Amino acid sequence: MKRLLIVDDEQIVREGLRAILLKNFPDIKIDEAKNGNMAIEKAESFMPDLILMDIKMPGMSGLEAVQKINEKNSLIKFIMISAYAEFEYAKAAMKLGVKDYLLKPSKASEVVQTVRKVISQIKEEEESQQERILQKNALQKALTIVETDVVTQLLFDHVHEIHLDELVDMLQTPMTSEKFVMSILLPEDSERLYAEIKQRVRKIGSAWVGTLYGRLIPIIVFRQHSESFRSQAIALARDILSVARTEDKAGWFVGIGNVYDSLDKIRQSYQESLIGTRDSSLPVKYRFYSDIPLAGSRIDGYHAKKFENKLFDQIRNGQWREIMKEVSELIGFFENKGVPLIETQQRVLELLWIASRVLNEIGVEPDTPLYSFQINDFRQLRTETNHLLNQMWQSYTNYQNQVEDDTIKQIRNYIIEHSHKEISLDGIAQKFELSPIYISKLFKEQLGVNYIAFLTECRLEKAKKLMLNPEKSLKEITYDVGYQDPNYFSKVFKKMYGASPTEYRRSLLGIKV
Repeated sequence: MKRLLIVDDEQIVREGLRAILLKNFPDIKIDEAKNGNMAIEKAESFMPDLILMDIKMPGMSGLEAVQKINEKNSLIKFIMISAYAEFEYAKAAMKLGVKDYLLKPSKASEVVQTVRKVISQIKEEEESQQERILQKNALQKALTIVETDVVTQLLFDHVHEIHLDELVDMLQTPMTSEKFVMSILLPEDSERLYAEIKQRVRKIGSAWVGTLYGRLIPIIVFRQHSESFRSQAIALARDILSVARTEDKAGWFVGIGNVYDSLDKIRQSYQESLIGTRDSSLPVKYRFYSDIPLAGSRIDGYHAKKFENKLFDQIRNGQWREIMKEVSELIGFFENKGVPLIETQQRVLELLWIASRVLNEIGVEPDTPLYSFQINDFRQLRTETNHLLNQMWQSYTNYQNQVEDDTIKQIRNYIIEHSHKEISLDGIAQKFELSPIYISKLFKEQLGVNYIAFLTECRLEKAKKLMLNPEKSLKEITYDVGYQDPNYFSKVFKKMYGASPTEYRRSLLGIKV
């Protein structure tokens, strides 16, 4: 129901206008004021959508009243009423944003026509505002999906430069040249805490939160030079850990990787942060990778970080024969170097722990790697280590066997059919009961393209088809193919095809400029 305020010092004018309006707009609610000061008070208490304002009134003029009301509520619309037809009045009124102008006396039809036109404008603006709110909410939801997908692709695959620059711009994160990764380890059955953790991180405005992999949440954090790296990381870790709301933080832990100067190297920081969560029984529930002490003394010829990085990639690629061969050779290397058995066992167990954690992020749930009895010599260590690796290999194989041969085809077809909707790796993973990282891996191996690139291609191909319909605007097409930001759509389209959507459409339809 719209509200209308009639402001005029003549009662007969107010009553006449009220009668005309109620007859033609029975659903409208009407109030009156007999001068400018009363109009200002009514504007606050009655909150009208439209005011019919007389210009010449005792005391404060209508123009002054409009100006004062506008200062407090710029959404109210005005129609000025006056017996004077001077141009200067009309010009002053229009400068104040007055929508129309009526002369006294006006025919009933003129009053109705003018009021109807302004009410129509009010409704259009309200609908437009509602549409903007819906689009903003849709964009915010889409950005959440984009954020988790970008994190997954950066940490476990790669994002093509065509998409990365625009995705980063779209996320509107205040980026810095240096980044690091934090891995948040949650206790069992704590998935419900994911949304709250994400909200905490979002408040700082300089980080991207990945999706939940098992019990682990990866976060890419942009280094803020207003404080030290350690101060920034510790403050964020403590804020996240406060979500536990209890003194007992068993199962909680935050691993913090080193700082790197490019997104290309961010996978290294992620792997370091993962290793940082290795011992979650520590009293302080966060640990920097750089603070992890070396097991025993430094061993010439053995580069732990290099071996660990290689192990990460081998496990993700399912290269189990190579893994078993190299771990066995490593045990022999330690034996020949005279490394004590207990230290060798500790180093190998750390590698097995890494293997277990990487399997977990893929979606495989192996048993915790532990030796079932006390190791007495290097031969036993080699045999038992092979046994544990074989168990992991079997878990990996069983997981793969659950995936039917045509699963990737089903996923591919699902994306093609649903690319115009809010779609994400995480959502697809839940539908097909697979890990998002594993799906990303399948795409790369079987289709030779990463997920974001494939989704983009699907959407842009649909956009090109829709461009053949001249009645559809580019803005409509943007939303129809699954994007919520026309500017982002335009930038990606131009990078992919070398022409803006407008230029491409003109060429497609044979329209000359």
